[in-house]
Amino acid sequence: MLIGLCSVKGSPGVTTTALAAAARWPVGDPIVVEADPSGGDLATRFGLPTTPGMVSLATAARRAADPGTVAGHAQRLPGGVRVVAGPVASDQARAALGVLAKRGTRTLHPSTDGDSPLMVDAGRIDHVSSALPVVRGADALLVLARPRADELAHVASMLEAVPTWTRTPGLVLVGAGYSSREVERELQVPVLAALPNDCRGAGVLSGSSMGPGPDRSQLGRAAARLAEAVLDHVRTNEPAGSEEPEEMLLTEPEHVASSGNGVGPR
Repeated sequence: MLIGLCSVKGSPGVTTTALAAAARWPVGDPIVVEADPSGGDLATRFGLPTTPGMVSLATAARRAADPGTVAGHAQRLPGGVRVVAGPVASDQARAALGVLAKRGTRTLHPSTDGDSPLMVDAGRIDHVSSALPVVRGADALLVLARPRADELAHVASMLEAVPTWTRTPGLVLVGAGYSSREVERELQVPVLAALPNDCRGAGVLSGSSMGPGPDRSQLGRAAARLAEAVLDHVRTNEPAGSEEPEEMLLTEPEHVASSGNGVGPR
């Protein structure tokens, strides 16, 4: 299973969300692939060696596009999550993604156990992003946004294109703002989760602070619900006789005051 994570505007915490979801994935041993064309942060945050990582994975993909290759280029973070760290320099990141797009797409689309996914952090994405080819056709593409009018307007502008990238897009809302129900009603895309603005929990996952692990933080608990929602979303939307998705909204207040900007209750 391949799960893509991206944003279309701002920095709502795509990498942190990928790490949190991988840490709380209910089964298997996920791998987070840092495929942000603007360059990676994980190696610097956690003091990881530059190899193995995305560059060595791209080099291996030149020789053989084997779905089992990714695990050999992953490192474990202190909390146990496996990551394929991207290079810090954006030109190296784009070069590695270019190789994977041309020769190694199969490497990132494994046909093995669907419960142990590759979670591809594509950063900020659009139709010309060099990360798009590696998440195109993902089993699910999670679009992160803060539930505010400005960010949701950018999401709305991309909604015609997103279904051509994957048959199972879903929104993940980060922080306070419009409710999941309001956003889903306006944009007509499933909202899989609403994540809290938990700075302390995010700091632990990013290696910048000490605190409760992801099994005890607010962010970690929300990420566990997100992981379950993604699994349900993928299974519900499997081809061949799939049914309409069931309600997947997390519990939160029904009303968020509208600012009169067109995103909210009609």
